[in-house]
Amino acid sequence: MIATLRRVRSRWFRLAELGELPGVVRLLVISQLVFNIGFYLVVPYLFGHMAGDLALAGWMVGLVLGLRTFSQQGLFFLGGALADRFGPKPMVLLGCALRVLGFLLLGQAGSAPGIVVGALLTGVAAALFSPAVEALLAREAGALDRSGGARRSDVFALFAVAGELGAVVGPMLGALLLLADFTVVCTVAAGIFVAVALAHLRWLPGHGGAHDPEPILFGWRSVLANGTFLVFAAGYAGYLVSYNQLYLALPAELRRATGSEAALGWLFALSSVMVVAGQLPATAWARRRLGSDRGMVVGLLGMAAGFLVVAVVAFFPPAAGPVAVVPAIAMVVLLTLGQMLAVPFAKDVVARLAAERRLGTYFGLVHSVGGAAVLAGSTVTGALLDVSDSPGLGSASAWIVLTAVPLAGAAAMGVLARRGALSPAHRTASADGGDG
Repeated sequence: MIATLRRVRSRWFRLAELGELPGVVRLLVISQLVFNIGFYLVVPYLFGHMAGDLALAGWMVGLVLGLRTFSQQGLFFLGGALADRFGPKPMVLLGCALRVLGFLLLGQAGSAPGIVVGALLTGVAAALFSPAVEALLAREAGALDRSGGARRSDVFALFAVAGELGAVVGPMLGALLLLADFTVVCTVAAGIFVAVALAHLRWLPGHGGAHDPEPILFGWRSVLANGTFLVFAAGYAGYLVSYNQLYLALPAELRRATGSEAALGWLFALSSVMVVAGQLPATAWARRRLGSDRGMVVGLLGMAAGFLVVAVVAFFPPAAGPVAVVPAIAMVVLLTLGQMLAVPFAKDVVARLAAERRLGTYFGLVHSVGGAAVLAGSTVTGALLDVSDSPGLGSASAWIVLTAVPLAGAAAMGVLARRGALSPAHRTASADGGDG
């Protein structure tokens, strides 16, 4: 019994003993919770606002969502380089300010141009603060790992738990505020980011960047010469394209199957509860049974299975009653399981492929590659989903395409895994070679 209790404690201690982690790690984990409350207040309902309230065409909705993601993920490389040069604190504060402006504009805009600008601002905001936060967490957690403390992948698993706990609260609070209108939702979200900025102004260390004396773009040549990392980034893009379909393809599937998006908030909550309840044990299980490399491959294959379920049922008329939402539930469950298996290990791999140097640039670039893929993928998917109302090949086409995306990502990760390039001891020559 004592041994069993110790195993349970070992599995969950990071969540229960957050206060015992180093101060910066604790601040970053808690910040992720609040970041996601503000983010998920708005983004899950942006599709319905554009398609319903503003009556924008499907391709325009897909383009706007893709632009938001691209302005975020696509510019991570710049935000990461700025964090390496100037330090994380200025990037976090500036990013929060832009997120406030973006949300306020989204709430007030009554046409496509205003929505596009608001979406771009919210994306650029995250391009500034997210790579700074991830790079700093990777650096601090790496030092903790090397000193015999928590493993870095476990810290990123906790980071994911905190984020998803915020994603439980965000959509539900957003659904309540939506009873007023979308403007109220955006205004409250903006206020949350004002509070986040004030907290970081007070408590985030203000030390300079790790590469303060060097030009901002000094290390990009060595990063781009790291071929193993670039293949990994391409494979990780399959995850990013797939997971972003929760904001585009999932609402479309609910409309096809049930005629409304009434279940959207509950499905986001389901995904978040799965991560909160299962992320830490899933990471431990995957490390023990699969290893970090196969864990990422299996995660991507699970995401492909989620899209395949919907592709199959899209050939037939929607079922009557509550059964109609079952394919959407299966998709959410499989996408979430895939995320839980793949992401904590992937974040650790990024830092290892970087040889612990220029972490802002490396984390930025891996998301930028994904952002470009999401922009293209969301635009194509949005156009294909316009013909998803009638059963048959046309309705299934978007889901068939989406199934292929994580399969391609899994193939790329599998190639690297077979070469041993993702093993904990691996360091690429280009990463180790230094860049001055």
